Amino acid sequence: MSIPKEPVETVWQGKWITAKRQGKWEFVARARCIGAAVIVAIDDDDHVLLVEQYRVPLGRRCLELPAGLIGDTQDGDTPLDAARRELVEETGYDCAAVEDLGYFHSSPGMVSEGFTLVRATGLTRVGEGGGVDGEDILVHRVARADIARFVAAKRAEGLAIDVKLLLLLADTILAN
Repeated sequence: MSIPKEPVETVWQGKWITAKRQGKWEFVARARCIGAAVIVAIDDDDHVLLVEQYRVPLGRRCLELPAGLIGDTQDGDTPLDAARRELVEETGYDCAAVEDLGYFHSSPGMVSEGFTLVRATGLTRVGEGGGVDGEDILVHRVARADIARFVAAKRAEGLAIDVKLLLLLADTILAN
């Protein structure tokens, strides 16, 4: 397959996103080269931390792994720094260790954004979580063995399910 050689044109830019066009292809990018960190936080009792929050583009609440932006508020922010900060802000848990699991793209046909996936271990509850001002994040601590049932129940309640939860559901989905 050939790689498009047309220049990338910025159609519109806001504070957080940029709409772009390359030839006939339209896509969205994060403004200012801001990245994202997504956290798989597993405690010593084999429970994973999930978050639930309202997502404007979906018009409803969504079940997700904790995540946050890298470099949106701090110069020199790294994916691991952002992951630690966002884990505490969103879930109220700190971690003893955070490990980079790689860089991934979740919707490459529409969005150029990718994310750094990290694993957080050695969790300690240090607060309530729930996010920063303006966020209304619910924290769920779910046994890994119960993830499929929990996700199905949340879907039945009408929640959207973030694609990154497939990481936790793969064995269940592929077993059927």
